[in-house]
Formats: sequence, C-alpha cells, structure tokens
Amino acid sequence: MDEGWYPVARERRRRKILLPAVLFAATVVTTVIAGALYEGVNPLADPYGLIRGVPFSASLLLILGSHELGHYFASKRHGVSATLPLFIPGPPIPPMIGTFGAVIKMRSPITTKRALVDIGAAGPLSGFVVAVMVTAVGLEYSRVMPAPTEGLSIGLGSSLIFRLLSYAVIGPVPEGYDIFLHPVAFAGWIGFFVTAMNLLPIGQLDGGHIVYALIGPFHRHFSMLMVSALIVLGVFTWQGWFVWAILVTILGVWHPPVENPYQPVDGMRRFLSFATLIVFILTFIPTPFYIFQS
Repeated sequence: MDEGWYPVARERRRRKILLPAVLFAATVVTTVIAGALYEGVNPLADPYGLIRGVPFSASLLLILGSHELGHYFASKRHGVSATLPLFIPGPPIPPMIGTFGAVIKMRSPITTKRALVDIGAAGPLSGFVVAVMVTAVGLEYSRVMPAPTEGLSIGLGSSLIFRLLSYAVIGPVPEGYDIFLHPVAFAGWIGFFVTAMNLLPIGQLDGGHIVYALIGPFHRHFSMLMVSALIVLGVFTWQGWFVWAILVTILGVWHPPVENPYQPVDGMRRFLSFATLIVFILTFIPTPFYIFQS
C-alpha cells in the first residue's frame, strides 16, 4: 500500500474535526455571553461574571448536541456518511440566545425508508429526553414571584410537557404570580421549542423525513397543507408562524427519494413514528412568545 496514503488520511480526518471543533468553540463563547447577559452581567465591567453564563450554555449545548448526535449515530448505523454536528454561533445579545442551533450534513443518500425513520426520529427523541432532564433541574432553581404590574412584558408560552414538568416540580402557581425561569430551565424551554420546530412534518425537516417514509409521493402535498396550517396559525396565534411558513417554503416542501423505495416500513419504525408524533404534541406551542401590558 502506498505510504503516502497515511498523511492524506490524517489530513482528511483533521479537516473533518477542525470545522466542527471551531464552530463548537465559537458557540460556547457566544452562548456563555448570552447566558451571562440574561443573568444581568455586564461582561465589559465584570468579565469574571461570564462564569454565570456557563449553566445556560452547557444546558443548551447539551440538548442541541444530543439532538444532532442522535442523527449522527443513526446515520452511521445505516451506513450513511454524515458530518459531525456543526454548531452555528449567533448574536449573544438578548433576545437572541447566542446560537442558531446545530446541523449535520448528509454526504451520501439515505437508502431505505427504515433508515429515514431511524435518522429522522433519533435526533428529536434524544434531544427531548435530555431537555426533560435539563428542564426538571432548571425548574428546581426557578422562582415563583408576583407577575409584573407595570409596563410591557414578553411572556413565553408553555408546551404540554413544560406545563406537566412545572406542576410536578413547582406545583400550582397562585393567581397573580408567575414562574421566573432559571437559565437552565430557559435552556430546557428552548430545547422543547427546537424539538417541535424540527418535527414539523414539512420538507426535509425531521418530521418531513418521517412523513415521507410513511406516505411517499404524497409527502409534497402534505407539506403544502402544513405550510397552509402555519399561515392559519399566524393569523390567529403568533405572527412568527408567517416567517416559518416562508422559510420552509424557501427551503423546499419536496423530499428526495430514497434509493430503495420498495422496502416497507416495519412495525418498529411505525412505533418510532408514533413516538415522534407524541413528542411533537407534547412540545408544540401555538403561541411561543407573547407581549402583554400590565
């Protein structure tokens, strides 16, 4: 074997790791700053106060990383070439959270419907489990305080799972009071929101992968119907759904075919599909953000 192959192989491995590592390090920095700012720290006046942003950063990146690693390991299991998770740093200034999330890139086609379900479901299910644990811990440190009585405030909508966890950890909240989330609990809330957005059954989102595996060529029509549903939600609940409807339309409501479309989806994959549907119902928030005047 040509000995010159070994340096080339090492260089390829180095390049595969270098970009994910650099992006991850940058996202650690931006999310730590975001977490510190949410805690009221001025990094310029108190650089050591940045340590207070670590719980938010670690919790959020743990959820996002678990989601993408779920996709990654499922891809490897089915022989699909994929990159390591690529974290995307973002502005750390509130209301931004220091990241636009994370992705993996598929470098080879997905061969079967079963692989499509496994890869599509592994990320949301992994991220959901971690988000439940993170949220439960964060709610332990959250505070029940009187709701603001003056001025404009931005509120976070609650998914079913967040309501259940809040009741289990904190209990009923008295009238006129509200839960002020610890940064770790806020990271968990974001994790649920990201899970629901990925499970929208549209295009090549995780939910779109699963729908394509189940209904094949009817997927595009189903995606268009779901985009229409987002527009209706934008009219009656949260106007941000208009943005999502435009974004997913630009990304595409179609799905590339698998190499072997004739292998049927077995019982285990139908169970996984049902599990992701339950997770979607538990995490979806019709009105994620709202403004109210006290």
